[in-house]
Amino acid sequence: MSTYLAVDTATEACSVALSVDGAVSARFEPMQREHTQKLLPMIEQVLAGAGKSVAQLDGIVCGIGPGSFAGLRIGLGVVKGLALARDLPVAGVSSLAMLAQRAMRLDGATQVAAIIDARMNEVYFGAYRRDAAGLAAVLLADRVCAPEGVPALEGGSWRGVGTGWGRYEAVLRQAAGGTLEVIDGAALPHAEDALALGVPVLAAGQGASADALAPAYLRDRVALTLEEQAALRR
Repeated sequence: MSTYLAVDTATEACSVALSVDGAVSARFEPMQREHTQKLLPMIEQVLAGAGKSVAQLDGIVCGIGPGSFAGLRIGLGVVKGLALARDLPVAGVSSLAMLAQRAMRLDGATQVAAIIDARMNEVYFGAYRRDAAGLAAVLLADRVCAPEGVPALEGGSWRGVGTGWGRYEAVLRQAAGGTLEVIDGAALPHAEDALALGVPVLAAGQGASADALAPAYLRDRVALTLEEQAALRR
């Protein structure tokens, strides 16, 4: 029997999921700054609900962003601690891929433009297409850019998901073009979808050491300069 844990703290939610021989249980809670207080209790809850302990895990899947710098550090820190203590393999999964996977799993989408609000008048963008296994496969690599700088969406209809759409829909529609069927501007990544993407990697023996787990920040600054702030106010 295989048991895998997934954790995601990259955005305005704390999310945990557990797969026991394919049966999934999950906890998801929107929040702003309580990830540190909530994450370990949520892990304990999903484990207890399945009658499992950390010692029985076969591997851990971790959301690696892009997203909040602080949130990512919390999730990766907990996963590294759990995995290193028990020599467990880990698999990192993109927050944008998780959004795309959820749209494919719940709504039957075949092509998804996942966009997260990155603040500072930028967005995190990734485009995904459903593969033969029903998983979100990268079509256009994750990147950070201005809303008006997102790549054009070509080749059929698309589903738009993520908080970037919620904030910049008009600009994104104009920049991306293409055929957009439905937009969910409030969608957030769920650890349940990280399981779908990460467990095949772990089950195939392709997991990495926790030492190698790293966040996908996509940019190296977290705030506008004073000059940029003044320009926005003007």
